[in-house]
Amino acid sequence: MQSVSIQFGSMQVRMTGLWRSALLLVLCGLGNIAFATPLAAQWSFRLLPGDTQLQAHPGLDAWRPAQVPGSVHDDLHKAGVIGDPYVGAPEAGLQWIGLADWEYRARFDVDAATLSRRHAELRFDGLDTFAEVSLNGQPLLKADNAHRTWRANVDGRLRAKGNELRVVFRSPIRTLLPQVQAMPHKIAGNYPSPYGDEPKDAMVGNFARKPAYHLGWDWGPRYVTAGVWRPVHLDSWDQHRITGLAVRTDALDDQRARLSVLLQVEQGATAGKAGVVVDVLDPDGLRVARIEREVVLQPGANALQLPLEIAQPRRWWPVGYGAQDRYTVQARLDGGGDPAREAALRTGLRSVQLQRDEDAEGGQGFAFVINGVPVFAKGANVIPFESFPARVTRERLRRDLQAARDANMNMLRNWGGGYYESDDFFDIADELGLLVWQDFMFGGGMQPGYDPAFRANVVAEARDNIRRLRHHPSIVLWCGNNEEETAWKDWGHRKQLTAADPAFAAKVWQGYVDLFGNDLRQVVAEEALGVPYWSSSPSNDLDEKANDSRRGDKHYWDVWGGPALPATAYLHETPRFMSEYGLQAWPQLSTVDAFASRDEQQIDGPVIRAHQKFMAGKGNERLLHYIEREYGTPASFADFVYLGQVMQAEGIELAALHHRASRPYTMGSLYWQLNDVWPGASWSSIDYFGHWKALHYHARRFFADVAVAALRDEDGVTRFSLLNDGRQPLTARWRVRVMEVDGREFARQQETITLAPMAATQVAQLVDADLLKGHDPARSVAAFELLQGGDVIARRLVHFVPARTQALAANQLHAELRADGDGYRLRLHADGLVRAVWVDFGDTGARVDDNAFDLLPGETRDLRVRGDASLDALRAALRLRTLGDTLHATSVPPQDPASTPRTR
Repeated sequence: MQSVSIQFGSMQVRMTGLWRSALLLVLCGLGNIAFATPLAAQWSFRLLPGDTQLQAHPGLDAWRPAQVPGSVHDDLHKAGVIGDPYVGAPEAGLQWIGLADWEYRARFDVDAATLSRRHAELRFDGLDTFAEVSLNGQPLLKADNAHRTWRANVDGRLRAKGNELRVVFRSPIRTLLPQVQAMPHKIAGNYPSPYGDEPKDAMVGNFARKPAYHLGWDWGPRYVTAGVWRPVHLDSWDQHRITGLAVRTDALDDQRARLSVLLQVEQGATAGKAGVVVDVLDPDGLRVARIEREVVLQPGANALQLPLEIAQPRRWWPVGYGAQDRYTVQARLDGGGDPAREAALRTGLRSVQLQRDEDAEGGQGFAFVINGVPVFAKGANVIPFESFPARVTRERLRRDLQAARDANMNMLRNWGGGYYESDDFFDIADELGLLVWQDFMFGGGMQPGYDPAFRANVVAEARDNIRRLRHHPSIVLWCGNNEEETAWKDWGHRKQLTAADPAFAAKVWQGYVDLFGNDLRQVVAEEALGVPYWSSSPSNDLDEKANDSRRGDKHYWDVWGGPALPATAYLHETPRFMSEYGLQAWPQLSTVDAFASRDEQQIDGPVIRAHQKFMAGKGNERLLHYIEREYGTPASFADFVYLGQVMQAEGIELAALHHRASRPYTMGSLYWQLNDVWPGASWSSIDYFGHWKALHYHARRFFADVAVAALRDEDGVTRFSLLNDGRQPLTARWRVRVMEVDGREFARQQETITLAPMAATQVAQLVDADLLKGHDPARSVAAFELLQGGDVIARRLVHFVPARTQALAANQLHAELRADGDGYRLRLHADGLVRAVWVDFGDTGARVDDNAFDLLPGETRDLRVRGDASLDALRAALRLRTLGDTLHATSVPPQDPASTPRTR
């Protein structure tokens, strides 16, 4: 038998350089330990007696039922105290909630088996944020970080009947405001409150370890929450328990995986022996390895390292590159039988490298290499899925993550102004093959990194979450923060503070370097076992320039933000990795209907303004600017929504294809943003209810493995490239046809070509005169296509004038809807050029398999329609929109009983 007793810290992967490729099977943390038992309790809540808010809200100090996990806003809504926080414009009237102190109470009994064990612990997976916890009238712990896991030993403090747990949540604004106001000079915050609940010159958000977006962002409301937002567990055990299970990969190729199982065990007051058994099951559930040892355990924490090998390992790959195979690792002490002595995790074998090669021009690359294969990252940024995160279900996460995969994405960036996502999020990402860029939870502005206590709190937070999440193969980067370095260097924060107090400014920047350059980098090196660390996004990891197109990752907002340049400006910005860019659009009308009546749906109406957070409610002015530049002035709110979605989709497509056509110089394109936190205007491609905007349908085409990039700039130059992200060469035929909008073709060129794998192939650069050959640009369109056999597998249309001046006729689209097998078939036929077809079945719930597309003159397209409504109901509900009809503001009259061509 082998006796093992070593320190866990000695088991980390040695790295000869920061960006050395780390072969790893990422590890699990305490979230995978099987003995965790949710606390079965009856929860209630109240406004803390004596709180000043009782003057305006008398009677709220009486106990009311509460939901845990949950939030005080949801509990108040369920109690009938407040209305739906998402409907209408109630935000200003609900800010008192964030200024109040709240108390939660749990009453519970404890079974005899739990009471008979020697040890017991209460674990709080999420307390939001400043919390004072007591058990049976005695203080238990104080918490000050919503992102941490909090534990309290309760040996001998439980009773069989009538236990009472109380949690008092202090207002984060009232808690922090005195110290912030006392500062002679303030560090930068994010979005000041427009409601008077917090001074604009003394924002507390960056001093609180609380989701930053709760204090408002430019895509979501300001709801300063409180509550027990993640589960509470009661754990119990006797002599020893498993507290951590992980698997480190020491070597990996297609022939073998050499691994070390890392087991953390807590032993009681006296030393003892234990039998350890570890089984490894392959993706089919077959056991491929077993370890059996007897180990000596010393009192307190023990770290065990157990080597094993797997022959012909099945590696985990991102979607499009291979299978998402995962192994199951099971560990037992003394034969198991007690949940405290058992643990299991599911994980994938893969290697990760952040490739940072220098080039001859002084630039430096930024590319993810998985299992030795460079991956062009295609995807979007993810924001929180709810203002009240306890509402988020596994089904909601799967809906949006599946939509990301369905749109041919392979990477998502979890943005730093929210919270560390649930295990469900990462489990689904693992299953779907979606790579995850994970920010630490810093959303912008500047942090008090000069405060050692603040930094220590953050280090504990980081360690908690890395240990919880590190067994997920989807995580390929830990990033220190969102936009804090560029804000300091490029947005005037450094200059302003230096002018006011140079010594304090130097102290603030040193605190930043200490936290993001040293502390978090060290935690990732110690705990993440080789997943790369990046100090900020955008940055070149504390290089002199923060938002550099030639080095590191890039956020580009000169289109939409700042100077509001036209979308063609995207073609002149070629970064190494574009991690943020975006254009805004409203969701479809059925989503707007959920919070605003039709009478309230006015571009500058108060309810619409309340759900438009950009420019403090004036964002529709910017949206109109972009719509009018290309499409003219919308005639109605419905036209405004439709044209906004068309603008967003066409603009982001231009940028994404440019990034892909710039491979390998550019190796990533993540637009802002995938999802919504509530129903309203935003940069998302999927709205709050899961409806795809036009952008998401476009993304499925422009992120497809094989795509055409025909990109025309404002000078009339079209750069024609063919894209192949597949791992094999592709032989096909490209074709360029130029025609009038009625279908009369006047130019054609084609050629057979073999596309290199994982590459962009440059075909030609064409000026308008080459394509138009003297024809009227307003009446012409060019179709750039890729064909295999006789089938068009990819296409992009190029237009020569803005849509508002293009000769787009009305009434060019005809529709026929019929039953077809277990669903329906919608046949569309275009007489002339039809742009931006939008198919809508109202509130029937019916979905089409494609939308937001163009049709060439004479083209017919069949769409599958799925839904539970009858054929008659679908025919009555069907509405079709096209760009030509919208610009002409003309309706298409009915043609026959089987047809529903009501078009705008």
